[in-house]
This record gives sequence, C-alpha cells and structure tokens, in this order.
Amino acid sequence: MTAHNSMPRPQKNWGQTRKIILWATGQYWGSQCPERTSVTDRTGVSMGMRRFFRHRGLLLAGALSVQNLLAGCGAAEPAKPRDNADSRLAGSQTVDGRKDGVWQAPPGVQQLPLWPGTAPNMADVEIPPEYSETATNSDRFAGLPVTGVFNVSVPTMTVFPAKIAGNGTAMLVFPGGGFQKLAIDLEGTEVCDWLTSRGITCVLVKYRVPKSNHHYDSECNCAVTPKHLLALQDAQRAIRLVRSRAKALSIDPGKIGVIGFSAGGYLVAQTSNIFAPAYKPVDAIDQLSSRPDFAVAMFPGHLCRAGDTLDPGIKPGKMTPPTFLLQAWDDPVDPICNSIVYARALDAAGAKAEVHLFARGGHAFAMRPLGHPVEKWPALMEDWLSDTGIM
Repeated sequence: MTAHNSMPRPQKNWGQTRKIILWATGQYWGSQCPERTSVTDRTGVSMGMRRFFRHRGLLLAGALSVQNLLAGCGAAEPAKPRDNADSRLAGSQTVDGRKDGVWQAPPGVQQLPLWPGTAPNMADVEIPPEYSETATNSDRFAGLPVTGVFNVSVPTMTVFPAKIAGNGTAMLVFPGGGFQKLAIDLEGTEVCDWLTSRGITCVLVKYRVPKSNHHYDSECNCAVTPKHLLALQDAQRAIRLVRSRAKALSIDPGKIGVIGFSAGGYLVAQTSNIFAPAYKPVDAIDQLSSRPDFAVAMFPGHLCRAGDTLDPGIKPGKMTPPTFLLQAWDDPVDPICNSIVYARALDAAGAKAEVHLFARGGHAFAMRPLGHPVEKWPALMEDWLSDTGIM
C-alpha cells in the first residue's frame, strides 16, 4: 500500500521513528478497534497491522500521524444523509438549470439500452420521470458545473471510442451518487474523455437509481439494502453486453475493466466478487461472464459496515481481478475504512492489488484539479495498468 502525505519524511533515524509510529498506532487501534489486532511481534507492533502494511508488497511509505490513521476507525454505516458531490451541491451554489427528460449523451457517441425490454424487477417500482440538474459551487470542483441525473428507470450504456490507437482495452465507468442519483459528468463523461485520450474504449453506464443498492433511507434514517440490487443487475448486464460486442467495438474481450467512484466504487467491488447473475437471464448474452478483467475503485463507499467489517456480501477469492484502490484520509463522506477493510480482504485472499491512500483530497475529486498530490491519480492508474500488462 502506498500512503501519501505532504509532510516531509524524516531524514534521520527513520527506522526507529517508524517503529515508534507503528507501535503507537497498534496500541491505540488495539484499544479502540480490537477486531483489527491480534498478537504482537517482539517490537510491540500488532501482527495484524504489520501484515496489512507489509504483506505481499503492500508498503506504508512515509510517516503518517496516529490521528490520520485513526480516521479509518469511524462510523461505517451511513446514519444520515450524505452531504457530498454525489448529492445536490453543498454550501454556496448556483443552480444553473434543470432539464426534464432522459439524459442525452454527447454528440458523436452511441447510447444503447442495457436490456432488450423492461429492466428486471421493475413491476412494483414507481420512479418519477428522469431529469438532470446542473449546479455550480465556487468552492468545490474547480468552480465548474456538475450535472446529476435523477430517477433513472431505463438504464443505458454510452460507448466512447478510443481517440488514439490502443491495444483493445475497454473500461466501464460507474458514476457515484449514493444510489440516489448519478454524477454523470464529474464521474462519468469527464473520465471517459481522459480514458479515450489514452487509447482506452470507455463505456459510461447509466444504471438505475434511486434506492437501487445499499443506501441511506430518509424514511427510517438508516442504511437499507433492497431486496433486488437493481444497480448491480445493470452493472453485470453492461459488462456482459460489452463482452458480447467486443468484435464490433474493436476491443479485446479479455481486457474489459471497470472503474467506479464512491457508490460506483462499491459496484466495482460487487462485480469483482459476485459472479452469479443478480437477475434471471433474459437472452444469450447473459451466458457470458460478468467478471471484469481488472478493477479500479475510487474513494469507494458502502463497503465498511458495523464494527469496521467488510460488507458480508463481498468475498474476495482467487477469481477477484487485479484491483487498484485509491482514497483520501480526510474523506468526509466515505471513511477511509472502506478502502482499508477491502484491502485487507484482498490481501487475505491473495488477490493482486495496489492501494494508494493520500493525506488530503476529500471526496469526489474525480478529474477536477485540487492543488493536492491526489490529483495525480490518473498517472498512477496508468502506470499500474502498464505494470500489470493490461496496457
């Protein structure tokens, strides 16, 4: 695991300093989060901590304060509405406009329905008509507008062809939104613009919302997992559909990956570990595999549950694809625990993973400039794709 901090690294006695930091961290975590520690080694460092930071090449680089480390030992379940970029913009904002009707893809790209007819399990679901809303917050997202799509009942995928020659790699993009709405440009079209510039075919998935997966419900002021995981159904179907069209899209059916942000990062974890269909097959396409060949989870949510444990529905194993995880320690929306518990599970399963935890960055930074090192994540991801042989 690579942890990034803007503070300068001590130049002298680093080995002793590192032992002190890890010892103090292990002692505090042992008292506050007993489920994270087991026996200690002769330096007093928790073996669980040492295994997490060092096992299989996951290395903590640089001195992190105990206060920052403890940020991962916070509330797991969303107990109140999430105030983030995936909801209506917080703070001082200007609503630029609302557009009723189905969100339209940019000119020159193809938008396709995911299902041959009505999407599964919609018979008793009542959703108002779809609309999109754009707002601007001068204090966030580089002061540029952000568009959210609401009330999606007809899921689609939009194909953005690679702008330069590549090697047949494709990525499906799952925007965030707390399974209530979709940050369609911030964590969708803008990501596709970058991916296609690197020779990657991008497929933007507009999955069903609201209440289509694990989410906060204002009616009970609690976290709810619905009977039918509509968003997961759409994600699985999208992967299968892209794989079925590999030849037509000029992509390699063995190089189809997923990238998701926030709630979309949760879909990345689900599709990386849940291979049984979440719906009854509707055609021959559903005979194809929905397993992505590689996965990128950006500031994921919904993974860390009560007691700082991993969602029991996520069970990494030998089939879990190579995974890239990235999050900021100061994320005020999805605690760092989400990445930590998933990274530990990947490690325990022997899954290949690269983990980057930055000191600053907040939530929903996506491709927008921040003035912090975390904004360099696209280059880190590209290096990882090259190092794993995907690109």
